[in-house]
Amino acid sequence: MAAQRELDGVLVEVIGSALATIVEEMSGTLVRAAFSTNIKERRDCTAGLFDTAGNGIAQDEGGSPLHLGSLMGIVGSILERFPVERIEDGDVFIGNDPYNGGGSHLPDIVLATPVFVDGELTAWAATLAHHADFGDRGHAHIFQEGLRIPPVRLARAGVQQEELLSLILLNCQVPDERRADLRAQASANRLAVLRYRELCERYGRDVVVRAGDELLDYTERRTRAAITAIPDGFYEFTDLFDCPELDEERELRVAVRVDGDRMFFDFAGNPPQVRASVNVVWTALHATVYYSVKSLIDADIVPNAGMYRAIRIEAPEGSLVNCSYPAAVNGRSETCQRIVDLIHGALATAVPDRVTAASNGANTGVHFSGRNPLTGKEFVYLETIGGGSGARAAKDGLDGVQVHMTNTSNLPVESLETEYPLVIEAYELIDDSGGAGEFRGGLGIRRRVRVESDDVHFWVDTSRQKSHPWGLCGGTEGATAKVVLSEGARPVDHGYTVLRPGETVTIETAGAGGYGPPEDRTPEAVDRDLVQGKITRSTAERHHPGHFISPKEL
Repeated sequence: MAAQRELDGVLVEVIGSALATIVEEMSGTLVRAAFSTNIKERRDCTAGLFDTAGNGIAQDEGGSPLHLGSLMGIVGSILERFPVERIEDGDVFIGNDPYNGGGSHLPDIVLATPVFVDGELTAWAATLAHHADFGDRGHAHIFQEGLRIPPVRLARAGVQQEELLSLILLNCQVPDERRADLRAQASANRLAVLRYRELCERYGRDVVVRAGDELLDYTERRTRAAITAIPDGFYEFTDLFDCPELDEERELRVAVRVDGDRMFFDFAGNPPQVRASVNVVWTALHATVYYSVKSLIDADIVPNAGMYRAIRIEAPEGSLVNCSYPAAVNGRSETCQRIVDLIHGALATAVPDRVTAASNGANTGVHFSGRNPLTGKEFVYLETIGGGSGARAAKDGLDGVQVHMTNTSNLPVESLETEYPLVIEAYELIDDSGGAGEFRGGLGIRRRVRVESDDVHFWVDTSRQKSHPWGLCGGTEGATAKVVLSEGARPVDHGYTVLRPGETVTIETAGAGGYGPPEDRTPEAVDRDLVQGKITRSTAERHHPGHFISPKEL
């Protein structure tokens, strides 16, 4: 073990960079070793390091902000069930339950591994992977949504608990994928243990631990300093929320108070939890608020638990945004996306140059499951399709991207058609779907899928089918989302239907709101939109009269 060193600012930065590198290497290992398309192609996974109390020290940049909701509670839940003296080197804990495991929905399975240095528990390494397995299930309550796993040992002192693994796999539709993906997570955790120990060998265990504490304090100081740049005041916003599972829209609301170097978020007045999948547990709510704050104050702040100290959150238990057992939560990301828009909308009057207009407001998830006629095996295909990103004070919104709480890649068409009995007939941006403004809102995506198998169960999870993504400072609203079936197909009922061979489903995601008066958009920008096919001529004439080139020039 290295001799103890004095801790200064430079050494804290060096160790902080090393911790950040560890989580990036964890994530890369998980993606390369994974078996399912949702992880190896779409990168629907996140890696993190935590101190012995469960405070997040480092999280990989390629992960999803919402995954923090399933990571931030896992260590605390383990320690509630297992005294520290009973935790051994080589243990691996598994959990996913939103009510008894620190999770936020059941497909996000977390593996957490204690890091022992010189025989003493020093840190935790954790990976989360979205196991796209639980298709064709109901969402009236949590018991319909999959297998609930409280924090339990998947490995004990380095020995895998085969009985437990067998129980888990028996409840999965695609068990071979699950086994391989869990092995990939365990491998990533083992690598993190090795790298963390190497760091302690170099600098000393106590120095690395103290550096982690200093990183939390530094993030807190930077967070508080950044909040002071927001004018003190009380800011409110409301918006309508829809999803295929609900017959009626619900009104969501938030009240934000900025007081010096602190921010307070009050979600009083939100609707009660619903008999549908879009309820949000407290971990997911907190992760959403933390992301929203970070996106507004300082992009360079290290994402760790020090930021949380300046933020207070209140939400009534049993509400849509802070649900109680046994509410279903599988589609909580739809609501979380809209919570970000709520917070941005509330603070638009305070810091209009930092917020965006409303983005597509959804995490449009499409689920296809059935039996592959080529292999004779069950398949489950999940993808979340991007949409428009809200325009900003100085830039257009991005087209066809994941926004806010999601950060997954698209599944390449070649990979999809190779692995599943599905064919992509169209994959394109939707012209005119972005709101007009001095800066244009991002465009939504159109994706048409043809099924090539009998009785393919289809379920769609989305939002903004009824209300439009709003614009800011004179910008107009973006287009809504919709789902279109081929002629003769069974209609979608509350997001669900069964498709037959040759039938197609077309998913169109919402665009995003524009920013600033449309008449202030430069003629060059309007011409570029026309040439690139992002807007039609009728849109140019309506919103930008006299601002575009003639048909002959086009």
